[in-house]
Amino acid sequence: MRWAPTRGEGWPQPGGGGGSDSPQPVPVSDLTGVPLVPPRGVSAGAGTHDRARVPSPVLCASGQAPLGVRAHFPRLGSLHPPFSSLLPSQADDTDDGPAPGTPGLPGSMGNPKSEDLEVPDREGLQRITGLSSGRSALIVAVLCYINLLNYMDRFTVAGVLPDIEQFFDIGDSSSGLIQTVFISSYMVLAPVFGYLGDRYNRKYLMCGGIAFWSLVTLGSSFIPRERFWLLLLTRGLVGVGEASYSTIAPTLIADLFVADQRSRMLSVFYFAIPVGSGLGYIAGSKVKDVAGDWHWALRVTPGLGVLAVLLLFLVVREPPRGAVERHSHSPPLSPTSWWEDLRALARNPSFILSSLGFTAVAFVTGSLALWAPAFLLRSRVVLGETPPCLPGDSCSSSDSLIFGLITCLTGVLGVGLGVEISRRLRRSNPRADPLVCAAGLLGSSPFLFLSLACARGSIVATYIFIFIGETLLSMNWAIVADILLYVVIPTRRSTAEAFQIVLSHLLGDAGSPYLIGLISDRLRQGWPPSFLSEFRALQFSLMLCAFMGALGGAAFLGAAIFIEGDRRRAQLHVQGLLREAGPADDRIVVPQRGRSTRVPVSSVLI
Repeated sequence: MRWAPTRGEGWPQPGGGGGSDSPQPVPVSDLTGVPLVPPRGVSAGAGTHDRARVPSPVLCASGQAPLGVRAHFPRLGSLHPPFSSLLPSQADDTDDGPAPGTPGLPGSMGNPKSEDLEVPDREGLQRITGLSSGRSALIVAVLCYINLLNYMDRFTVAGVLPDIEQFFDIGDSSSGLIQTVFISSYMVLAPVFGYLGDRYNRKYLMCGGIAFWSLVTLGSSFIPRERFWLLLLTRGLVGVGEASYSTIAPTLIADLFVADQRSRMLSVFYFAIPVGSGLGYIAGSKVKDVAGDWHWALRVTPGLGVLAVLLLFLVVREPPRGAVERHSHSPPLSPTSWWEDLRALARNPSFILSSLGFTAVAFVTGSLALWAPAFLLRSRVVLGETPPCLPGDSCSSSDSLIFGLITCLTGVLGVGLGVEISRRLRRSNPRADPLVCAAGLLGSSPFLFLSLACARGSIVATYIFIFIGETLLSMNWAIVADILLYVVIPTRRSTAEAFQIVLSHLLGDAGSPYLIGLISDRLRQGWPPSFLSEFRALQFSLMLCAFMGALGGAAFLGAAIFIEGDRRRAQLHVQGLLREAGPADDRIVVPQRGRSTRVPVSSVLI
């Protein structure tokens, strides 16, 4: 228990009157800084014996004080809502800083007034992480290179998909199954690496996963035409490398930087997703043209993967988990059980709703990534601008090249635009992050629909609408990642990344390529065979993407309702001011026989 003066709320001191004009000592909780109203029968005098009889409440993870404490301290209620009655709101424009000796909570991307909070400077970060600013930036550069490589490999297959269909003599549904098998494997393995990433050395986990992925990708380029099932198997095994990296790399960045520095580094990291995807289309189409064989397109990324493993091993160092977000006097966070982690994440509405919104992004991007080049090729065939892809001939790769360039450009533009708009809006609206994500998804849906509707009349109009739609869609990447990092505590972030990957791929791009192909094949069954029927079937099936984008925008709007409270609870937990407990917990921590012991509140008050 500590005592602190407040203005106009003083209690009379023994032997003297107290008024609202003169500051008086008021009992303040050690944990929240909130003046407490004493229970009946407990004196507020200056004697230390009397003060010790007023217990210092320990807040529960639900945002509530224990039941017994709330019964005696009516002013100590729920943190959410109204959380702002206990701590300064991030949207408050007040000149009052933290009380002397009480450091502010560390900022994050989601803090609209992070300059009012205690954020480590460059020297402070170096002292905490043991890494210089240059070394930390180099680590992020290596992680960006590997992220670019991962997405480049993922979409190389889409760049040569017409050739793969012709080589193995498969239809649209089987072509969609290639991506579905890969995403399904990636989705299943993500929780495994998420659990390991929260508990073991992340650097070595990534090295092993990427080395395995490189070997399997190289092996997939030597499969004969009668072994299509073997291609599916190898694409599934490629998911090992992606799962080992995607669940862990963002948490390394979170442990190296904080506040606006973290935002900038995450935006750079997620630039690699659209740029790598575009390079996958470009590399696939160009390497195939140069070598005269699509198999060589799959042999580019394995060599680059060997370089990635060497860079990981030589450059990357493991920073302490969550250290940059703790005060110097705060105890280090300890991992909890995997089941307890999942329960805590399930009770985090901002995390759940933002993950559902990101699922819609994954559904749309997964569908477009595999089917857009094929759709554009069929559109040009119907318009008479290019010859059809016949058995024994090499399919035209110009659409894969153009779509890859569009993906690169819109990715850089969209990610940068989303981060900058969110940063500016956060100054006046603490809910800016999910609102910008919602605007991006809701805005992209009509443009994607128009791109499909115009393909029968003008390929130029189709490219223009795809450019606008993908730009708006790309605004989500870095913002969604940062939402996760500031509403989830450091010891659960890899698990949260894994859970988000499972959810977004299970309901998103794991099934969307196959679903689009299946709908296309079913529509073609009722139409006479022709190039026009192939085009119209794929056109109608891709229109499902516009509807899914609208649903994702609604999920982000829901996340905006809860984002402030969930962010503050995560900050309090990191500072040791919030403990894990159920809402009905009625026990507090008190000193007993030289050590801290949890006892019922009623026994202390009596």
